[in-house]
Amino acid sequence: MDFPWVYGTVAMVVAYLFGSIPTSVWWGRAFHGIDVREHGSRNAGATNTVRVLGWRAGVPVLLIDVAKGFIPVRLLPNLTELEPDTAPWMWLRVGLAIAAVVGHLYPVFAGFRGGKGVATSFGAVLAIHPGAAGLCVGAFLLVFLLSKYVSLGSLVAAVVFPLAMAFIYHETSAVKVGFGVVLCVMVFYTHRTNIGRLLRGEENRMNLAGRSGPTP
Repeated sequence: MDFPWVYGTVAMVVAYLFGSIPTSVWWGRAFHGIDVREHGSRNAGATNTVRVLGWRAGVPVLLIDVAKGFIPVRLLPNLTELEPDTAPWMWLRVGLAIAAVVGHLYPVFAGFRGGKGVATSFGAVLAIHPGAAGLCVGAFLLVFLLSKYVSLGSLVAAVVFPLAMAFIYHETSAVKVGFGVVLCVMVFYTHRTNIGRLLRGEENRMNLAGRSGPTP
């Protein structure tokens, strides 16, 4: 079956709008009367929410941001007659995943000032390949627990995803592997300032209490 261009376009707009839900911004305004983008790292993501508002705010923000990537990719393809695991099916899922992540990065509901896309990317990865998603979580936790750098853990996890797809799960789908590479590039792009701070030894660490501080 050919790719359903009309439905695919509409579905990707829906995925973008779903990804555009500015969870941390709305949560901060509704329950704390602040915009998290004006505090901490000034980023509209779960990590900065933990820094500014603590884990009680950060955990639900994280879970909702993950859902923003997972739900469109998992559910919207089921509304078509495409056969699972065919090329058109995978192209649709990848398109939905990228649309949701772009929505998180540039949310129409929050002046196009969003987060860095890690949690929403993880949700999309979880929908597409749960096994690789598990390896990404393991890599992130290992690096974070050893270094206390959330950004470094995110970067390593982003690299692990396409490598796991290609060399551990031996995926033959160029669409899936290509998606892994694109997602990795997007994460590195959104973390470009963090990379600079890591190289200069200026990146902030985060302890398990949720507070961040300068590198000793």
